Amino acid sequence: MNLLIPLMVIVPILCALFLNLLHKKDRTIKTITILLALTLPALPILANYGLHYFGGYAPLVENPTLATNLPSMITGTALNTFHPAITYSFQSAQQLFVFILGLVALLAIFTSLYESRRPSGVYGYMMFMGVAAMTAIILTDDIFNLYVFFEIAALATVGIVLVSNIKGNYETALKYMILGSIASPLLLLGIALLLGVTGNVNITDIVYSLKSGLVDPQNPVLLMACGLIVFGWLYGSGLPPFHTIKSAIYSKAMPSGAALIQTFSVFTFVALGVIILRIFSYLPFSEWVILGISLLAMILGITMAIVQTDIKRMIGFLAVGELGYIGIGLGLGTAYGITAGLFQAVNEVMITAILFIGFGLIVYQTGISDTRKLGGMMVKNPLVALLVLLGGFAMAGVPPLNAFQSKLMLIQGSINAGVPELGVIMILLSIVTFMTFMKAFHAVYMRPRPDELVIKNEKIPKAPIIAMLVLLVVCLIFGLFPQIATSYLQPLATSLAGGIP
Repeated sequence: MNLLIPLMVIVPILCALFLNLLHKKDRTIKTITILLALTLPALPILANYGLHYFGGYAPLVENPTLATNLPSMITGTALNTFHPAITYSFQSAQQLFVFILGLVALLAIFTSLYESRRPSGVYGYMMFMGVAAMTAIILTDDIFNLYVFFEIAALATVGIVLVSNIKGNYETALKYMILGSIASPLLLLGIALLLGVTGNVNITDIVYSLKSGLVDPQNPVLLMACGLIVFGWLYGSGLPPFHTIKSAIYSKAMPSGAALIQTFSVFTFVALGVIILRIFSYLPFSEWVILGISLLAMILGITMAIVQTDIKRMIGFLAVGELGYIGIGLGLGTAYGITAGLFQAVNEVMITAILFIGFGLIVYQTGISDTRKLGGMMVKNPLVALLVLLGGFAMAGVPPLNAFQSKLMLIQGSINAGVPELGVIMILLSIVTFMTFMKAFHAVYMRPRPDELVIKNEKIPKAPIIAMLVLLVVCLIFGLFPQIATSYLQPLATSLAGGIP
């Protein structure tokens, strides 16, 4: 039992509750928040790989003393291997995901302290609770436990938007909650159907039941369960038809909040996508469904980004489009393709955070996010312009930055899987992404400054610049040495491609 595994979830929850008690104590909040946030990327580095059984209830096969006193009708069946407790699995892929989540959360929380003159303990509470929920979603091997934290993450997302105090945030948050009141129960219904058919909510046990013949995999109820879980996956990730409301959520949050919410979306996409592959990989069309949804997300996200005049909304739609690349990797179903998709997820989290924080500084200085009313901002701060430009290059897949490596792997994976058409589509959409970003960059930074544009804040806080620099350094390291990340992801990808739970 590795106690650091549950602490990855417990610590941010305790941090959230503690910060909420310090509401309106500005100086105290700044110091304590930074110290608490430092634990987020540190815990996954310190923890050892393994499983954690809540309550100490390991499978009977791991409890020989207890098993000797039980009848053979229990120890001689599959009950001997089933997991009676909520189980958290912490392996190399989870270590990288939780570390990147903690790193982005640390930098987002650090940036948030300087976005407003009076830091809010409630805002910090929402961010920490969201991180706790997303960490649990990444670690849990129990699909009902995943649903519980799925709901908590959705509420934390709404809370981050509500506390942001941006015009229209209440309306957008309400719309997101209304859609969630439809999608989340459907996800729960899908989990209930799985429980009814297999008698389990532990994902490893469900997969074992299907593969060993304990449950008929052709049961039509399982097909319905798959459809309902996929629907919940679309909502949590912001895939079509929820891409419009998700991009609106990004635009109505402060830059730090938008960066963190996008991180939640990406890792929700990965966690539920992996579960769908593990449980329903025997369905011949499961991978094609993932590919089709991903292609639709790429095309809709990037084409809708082209027509946006609000820079935050544009980044939001580009972020939705980038999710499609991750799905392409998962949908290919090969170890190489899945590794590329998971690597793209890690890269997208950092790149999108750079863009949200970087363009957020424009809004901080001018109070305007409409590109038609902006211009000449490079003169005000050329360093920020350079960092934003590099972030845009990374998103478009320009070498030697990290997304170049993951997108190149995706193209190679599609060729190896016998669908080179996907590689062509990804190349074309990457070009369109680059053009869309450069159009916004030119409008904001390079064209002449409009006479009516007023700079409200001449001085830019150092915190967001530091955050962007740190993320860009990691992007460059992963771009030059991709094996640092892919070596952590390959075991999970190999197990998924081989059908091993």
